[in-house]
Amino acid sequence: MRSLYGLAAAAALVTLVTGMAQSATAAPTPGAAAGVHAQRSCAATAPGAAACQAWVRTDIVGKQGLAATPSGYGPTDLRSAYNVASLSGSAGAGRTIAIVDAYDDPTAFADVNVYRAQYGIPALASCSPSSINSSTTACFAKSDQNGGTTYPKKNGGWAQEISLDVDMASAICPKCNILLVEASSSSLVNLGTSVNTAVRLGAEVVSNSYGGTEYSGETSDENTYYNHPGVAITVSSGDAGYGVEFPAASKYVTAVGGTSLRTASTARGWSETVWSGAGSGCSKYVGKPSWQTDTGCSKRTVADVSAVADPATGVAVYDSTAYQGLSGWLVFGGTSVAAPVVGSVYALNGVSGVNGANTVYANAGSLYDVTSGSNGSCGGSYLCTGKTGYDGPTGLGTPNGATAF
Repeated sequence: MRSLYGLAAAAALVTLVTGMAQSATAAPTPGAAAGVHAQRSCAATAPGAAACQAWVRTDIVGKQGLAATPSGYGPTDLRSAYNVASLSGSAGAGRTIAIVDAYDDPTAFADVNVYRAQYGIPALASCSPSSINSSTTACFAKSDQNGGTTYPKKNGGWAQEISLDVDMASAICPKCNILLVEASSSSLVNLGTSVNTAVRLGAEVVSNSYGGTEYSGETSDENTYYNHPGVAITVSSGDAGYGVEFPAASKYVTAVGGTSLRTASTARGWSETVWSGAGSGCSKYVGKPSWQTDTGCSKRTVADVSAVADPATGVAVYDSTAYQGLSGWLVFGGTSVAAPVVGSVYALNGVSGVNGANTVYANAGSLYDVTSGSNGSCGGSYLCTGKTGYDGPTGLGTPNGATAF
């Protein structure tokens, strides 16, 4: 499996994906290596709505059910890369990670348990949203955006996103409960309402793998939907390279950028560079939070931290809701991978004192610094280029255990 990613190391940006259905976006795969083809799971959106940040590989044929060796990084790889293997076996019990996405994935519960069985993780039990925090074993609950069971219509692209998110939560925090909250549509109002519902139902972490164009009213909306002190809210920084999206721009969230992750002959055993698709830069509207001290932006800077996102070094995911001819074991990238990975690390550490990304800025020394690569043109500044210390595409770095969270 890892040899696939070693071959990608020296390759350059390429490939247009053609022949996609209307609900996906035909675009070059950011940072893709020669021979690596991927497509966005969700369509580009109009103002006031969001797209999910998942990229699915189209050059790797999926297998149904349990597979001998799924392509892509699995839980053991991710726990090793981010130094949480010792915590994943013991921490997180009784804590709830909420996954907020749009539309319905009717196979989410069955699919996540296929993923867990593949990697020897005990199955999630089924529970209701109202009882999720009283469960004595890790369980899965699903609700609509109001906390009920009137689920929205199915959407295959968002179902891919949902499977990706719940699998990453399982990979990093297998003892955590997972609460899936499905917004009625991809409007930022409905997604934000779902965040409020997740917190009301008791989630200690809320992972959001979506984003849309910034707008002047976001300064009001961030207070309405994302201001939940004591709850870790992670948001993907975007997959279009240099540039900022909302809600990643909110000062009340941890904006999660993206890296290319590969094995290395080092003490850590892994290396990371900036993924060229990761979003970063200066918000147009949101003021600078007190815990952020970089000098290149007078307002909020994105991102705060990062994790793997490059489809060429992607992760294994199981999704049986067929979409555009793809189902079964698939390989995903995008900052949609990074947001639930980082959210799950927050859950491992207990989510104490979180208000935005303040805790990681206070503990920056407990992260892996990412010092090379770029996601666009900004005159070579830290806003789009990997540097020692803070930079836009990868923030302060990637998890090195859970101490920073």
